[in-house]
Amino acid sequence: MNGYCQTYPMFGNDIPVTINGLTFDAMEPALSTDGNALFFNSLNDGITTSIYYAAKVNDSVFNFIGLVPIINQTVTPHLDGVASLDSSNNLYWVSTRNYPASYNNLQRIKFTGTSYTNFGSVYGDFYINSPGHLIMDATTNYSGEQLIYCNAFFNNCLGGAPCKSSMGMAQKLNDSTFNKLINTSALFTNINDTTNYIVYAPSISKDGLELYYTRLLHYATQTEIMVSVRTNTNQAFNLPMLLIGSPNLLPEAATISSDNSKIYYHKKVGGIFKIFFREKVIPTHIDNNKKHTEIVIFPNPASNAIFIKANNYSGDYEVEIYNVLGICVLKSVMQESIDVSRLAKGIYYIKVMQEDRTIVKQIIKQ
Repeated sequence: MNGYCQTYPMFGNDIPVTINGLTFDAMEPALSTDGNALFFNSLNDGITTSIYYAAKVNDSVFNFIGLVPIINQTVTPHLDGVASLDSSNNLYWVSTRNYPASYNNLQRIKFTGTSYTNFGSVYGDFYINSPGHLIMDATTNYSGEQLIYCNAFFNNCLGGAPCKSSMGMAQKLNDSTFNKLINTSALFTNINDTTNYIVYAPSISKDGLELYYTRLLHYATQTEIMVSVRTNTNQAFNLPMLLIGSPNLLPEAATISSDNSKIYYHKKVGGIFKIFFREKVIPTHIDNNKKHTEIVIFPNPASNAIFIKANNYSGDYEVEIYNVLGICVLKSVMQESIDVSRLAKGIYYIKVMQEDRTIVKQIIKQ
């Protein structure tokens, strides 16, 4: 039987990010959509936090520039943090500048070359307008048409953490207003485990199919970076998988690059928060062991179906098909014919697993 995958992206090991010239904590990273700028904030201590940026040298090295112009408050104490950017150079961030006189604590600015426009609050029905509630963080999708937000409630809970939180999605109405999707609760039904976890720090892939976020067990201090996937943007996100966890290093705030190949996040090392990244692992290695020639996959290129012939072997086998970004897009169990008619044209990798043997081959959908 053919079906969509419930498997998740695979990533390699931690790679530290060097920000030349930076001498303090770096938290909650965000990338410009072209990947040339890294935004982050200083230590989020709940008192005074500001947003900075750095210019890319390569994936693991950036040159520190300084404070992001305009957006940071000048009078302390203040909180400005958790930046996110869309492909039209809109930058969103959370701020306590008008809170609690106004519950609209998400801010927006649009950068236009060396200038900016439309500096001010983001409005919409996704706020909870009562004491203790605020938008803890939010992220825009690549196009800027949707916003994933985190409603949090603070009331002197453990360690200054929120007492509860939940995430939702809102649709853009105009440059300054987003309103909740009518099915937002259903989309996040597998994410918003408010009984057991505080959930926050969302980031969504360019295609809208991968959601990265952080969760914290109630009345605990260990954070975990999670990933949840779906097969189309009308579906709910599936049950999440643990991606990065550590009892001491406090990993948080993963953000996915626009090319869907890397995640950046922060964790605590030697008493200071630093940024790291991981690269996706794509299962493209082809094992040339002779026994794997017993498995024949044809035709290639294929239009509607591919066939698998397992010569001289009668065991059960499983098949997974991955796109070039390393995401499993189709899976099958014990099928000689795999329907690929619904896949977009392009290069894929088919992984065939039979007990003690696995083979990966490249196929082309035409």
